[in-house]
Amino acid sequence: MRNQPYPTARNSKKIILGVDPGIANTGYGVVESHGNRLIPRNFGNIRTSPRTAPEVRLKEIYDVITRLITEFAIESVVLENIFFSKNTSSAFGVSEVKGIVKLAAANAGCSVTVYTPTQVKQAIVGYGKATKAQMQKMVQALLKLKEPPRPDHAADALALALCHARSYKVLELRKKYF
Repeated sequence: MRNQPYPTARNSKKIILGVDPGIANTGYGVVESHGNRLIPRNFGNIRTSPRTAPEVRLKEIYDVITRLITEFAIESVVLENIFFSKNTSSAFGVSEVKGIVKLAAANAGCSVTVYTPTQVKQAIVGYGKATKAQMQKMVQALLKLKEPPRPDHAADALALALCHARSYKVLELRKKYF
């Protein structure tokens, strides 16, 4: 059997869309990963009005996510696996948004990966109980931004994309060999 070269950081490029789902505010962040080099391409917040019918709000979010996937040639979509213990009504809205984001990704042929908040904090700050301020400062530093990304939903989405940029190679190797 011939030796197969290992993938190197130099020749790998991936464009990742992180999404912080919410019915009122959905944060998004697009990061291009070239090995260890991370380039912010776009980030922001999709805001929907509570006076709009829920199905229309979901369509608005779906349309923006679909446009981002197309515009930036997204390969991977990343979501946070959120656990709700108190406010179950917001859990339903978040779950619906996660569903339409997954649908948009599937329609475009993108992979979808889900991380827990602890996994994201560990990958970005190195500490699973990092504060929101610590996360924002590290996202700023990793992406060489002049200031911490705003709003918070966009910062969270960028953190998800960065987490995946730092983790996907290991995940791919696990799939291949285990």
